[in-house]
Amino acid sequence: MKMDWVPQEDGLREILTLLRESQSPDTDTQRAVQQKLEELNKYPDFNNYLMFVLTKLTSEDEPTRSLSGLILKNNVKTHFNSLQPTVTEYIKTECLQAVGDPSPLIRATVGILITTVASKTDLSLWPELLPALCSMLDSTDYNVCEGAFGALQKICEDSADVLDSDTVNRPLDILIPKFLQFFNHSSSKIRSYAIGCVNQFIIQRSQVLMFHIDTFLQNLFHVATDEDSEVRKNVCKALVMLLEVRMDRLISQIDNIIEYMLMRTQDPDESVALEACEFWLSLADQSICKSALSAHLTRVIPVLVRGMKYSEIDIILLKGDVEEDHNIPDKEEDIKPRFHKSKTHTIKAMQNGTENGIDKDDEDDFEDGDDDSSVSDWNLRKCSAAALDVLANVFQDDILPIIIPILKETLFHSEWEIKESGILALGAIAEGCMTGMVSHLPELIPYLINCLNDKKGLVRAITCWTLSRYSHWVVAQSHDSYLKPLMTELLKRILDSNKRVQEAACSAFATLEEEACTELVPYLGYILETLVFAFSKYQHKNLLILYDAIGTLADSVGSHLNKPEYISLLMPPLIQKWNVLKDEDKDLFPLLECLSSVATALQLGFLPYCEPVYCRCVSLVQHTLLVQMAHMQNPEQCEDIDKDFMIVSLDLLSGLAEGLNGHIEKLVENSNIMNLLHMSMQDAMPEVRQSSFALIGDLTKACFQHVRPHISSFMPILGQNLNPEFISVCNNATWAIGEICIKLGVETRPFIPLILNQLIEIINRPDTPKTLLENTAITIGRLGFVCPHDVAPMLQQFVRQWCVSLRNIRDNEEKDSAFRGMCQMIQVNPAGVISDFIFFCDAVASWVHPQEDLKDVFIKILHTFKTQVGEENWRRFSDQFPQQLKERLTNLYGL
Repeated sequence: MKMDWVPQEDGLREILTLLRESQSPDTDTQRAVQQKLEELNKYPDFNNYLMFVLTKLTSEDEPTRSLSGLILKNNVKTHFNSLQPTVTEYIKTECLQAVGDPSPLIRATVGILITTVASKTDLSLWPELLPALCSMLDSTDYNVCEGAFGALQKICEDSADVLDSDTVNRPLDILIPKFLQFFNHSSSKIRSYAIGCVNQFIIQRSQVLMFHIDTFLQNLFHVATDEDSEVRKNVCKALVMLLEVRMDRLISQIDNIIEYMLMRTQDPDESVALEACEFWLSLADQSICKSALSAHLTRVIPVLVRGMKYSEIDIILLKGDVEEDHNIPDKEEDIKPRFHKSKTHTIKAMQNGTENGIDKDDEDDFEDGDDDSSVSDWNLRKCSAAALDVLANVFQDDILPIIIPILKETLFHSEWEIKESGILALGAIAEGCMTGMVSHLPELIPYLINCLNDKKGLVRAITCWTLSRYSHWVVAQSHDSYLKPLMTELLKRILDSNKRVQEAACSAFATLEEEACTELVPYLGYILETLVFAFSKYQHKNLLILYDAIGTLADSVGSHLNKPEYISLLMPPLIQKWNVLKDEDKDLFPLLECLSSVATALQLGFLPYCEPVYCRCVSLVQHTLLVQMAHMQNPEQCEDIDKDFMIVSLDLLSGLAEGLNGHIEKLVENSNIMNLLHMSMQDAMPEVRQSSFALIGDLTKACFQHVRPHISSFMPILGQNLNPEFISVCNNATWAIGEICIKLGVETRPFIPLILNQLIEIINRPDTPKTLLENTAITIGRLGFVCPHDVAPMLQQFVRQWCVSLRNIRDNEEKDSAFRGMCQMIQVNPAGVISDFIFFCDAVASWVHPQEDLKDVFIKILHTFKTQVGEENWRRFSDQFPQQLKERLTNLYGL
């Protein structure tokens, strides 16, 4: 007969002492306990002791027992594969026996432990788990039922895909109908668990749930007005997800559901209101939004605006009553990690600054200037504002008759909390209702500029954000009326005595810089004095945002920054920070990004600073690659490194190459950057490759003599990365190939088989993004320029898409070389363009000032074609041209 495991008295006493000591506030005691616990892990039955304390030692207090279980959970997580089978079996058996422990804390701990064990092993290796928990649901002992449900909900959360894809045992065939039965249970906690379990299977459209969808909906509606807030919250969650996956089933009830969600968005429990508020965000994505919501808008919009008001708890957590805190250092935990966006080569489009060659990120987070880590990132206020934003985009000016009276009431309200919510609402509708708002802005913008001096910091902060949302309009008006007063006041707010206002003002100013670009040049001295003064005033967190504002300024005004008086203002504080920061300090990321923009803008003005910056960047790249190799060879001994160090360094090197051009040559010659690039361009991480290819392109332009010896090893790697699944990597590889072939000339020929077919495939793909299309067309044109006889035979396969891709980009040297290539290919293979000649006519008409010799080639090709087809055919052909195209061809090329 098998003997059950029994603890030794001494061992038990030692572990209990440790558990009690671990609750001590003294850090030295905690450190000693941690070390002792690690040592005890070497004893196989240490985990049995922890399990025993959790489930059997009822004489001990509950927090100590629970702590024992949580330590065991961490051990299972870390050392599961090295646990002895007897220990694992003991843990599993004891867990199932303790599911119904009389203590809610112990039940919850056991549930967490069960889920951890289940997640570390295949569920099929614990075959008795699900049947045991499922049968416990029918227990007459409430504790057993509740404990089993708690464990099942955690399993459903962690392993929904595994449960759904188990086609052998098909556990969901039993579990889902079982869960549905409990929607009407007398205990609200059980009802909430049951709905929570089923909710895990909605988004993946679990087959079993879809089979029972009508029962699910009936049961949901039955508990919709439950007195328990957790139940109501889970009902709202379910309906929001169902809106996405089973609109067909909700459509007949959509008016009732909207009424219900309107009521729940005003639920006294804010966590329920937040779940309900998600419904409006989700509905805005549905094609039926306009028709379904139109009749309800007059009631939905006021509810959303009310939801934007800071709650009392928000104000406490945000320290809304603390007006001056600029001298208080930031806590390290308040500083969120920043993510570097790798460099992408883009091309400027033709329209007057409306398209700057960078695709806007569609899923921009809704930020309203009140971000704070002490308040949960996503709350009712933000969700309400985001919902108003998306609904304004759906209904546009149609919502103005509803929102304008609300704004008139809130914006001028005597209570600052209501006034603040009105300013947020005004910012939220900026994108969707801009056309209709234009007539109100001459009155509203001066009012908002005035609000930048409000005595409440939270009002000043949100006003910064809202003004930034209207900066496009401001920049287009008379400077004296709007831009100058806005800029003056925003710069004062950058130096505000409240840290939240500083942050909001810096972010708003960065947006204004992007909109205004060179319009800011007359005010550069004043702007720089303010930003540089902020260096001495700011605490840690806002310094990181200040770097961004300076980098954006450099991007926006470009070489206008390259004046001795500006350089002497800007560079000393940046270099001082650069010297203070250690190589492993992540604050280097935003500083390197900032310096990259500054180096590109200052061009030769950066020369006095370039050598130490260049050397440190190369050193950071080398260090990252070495640590990464050591980690791959010995992952146990050597920790991996954050590759952002390498990415931002590569991007700053790109900035230096672009700004200094040939003056970087000596630095490149005296470093091993080419060997490092050969490694980094083969990195597994797409962002590393992306930045490596950008640098190769920039070094090719700046000092090709150092790139040339490595071309035979670089080109095959570039060719392998012409994969549009990684858009930015592919984009930079394409651009770098184009730069290389211009320098390499006819010697590009051996590499054409490695690249041409992929480029033709990319240009003909229906979903290729605009920037990638333009770069691909330019590189194909450049290949045709240096090797026309190799590329021209394929002309018919890409000429139409090539012409369409390049008709909207501005005149520049890239466009020039690409069109020269196209003309050479047409001269080699005129038949390749005949069927698409109208597209070629349209593309050459897009030039504003082609160079004279290029213009002569265009005239020659156009007139040769006209002569060859004959007057009558040409007339019929040119009758298809839009009037504007006819006029441009006549005026430019005498056709």
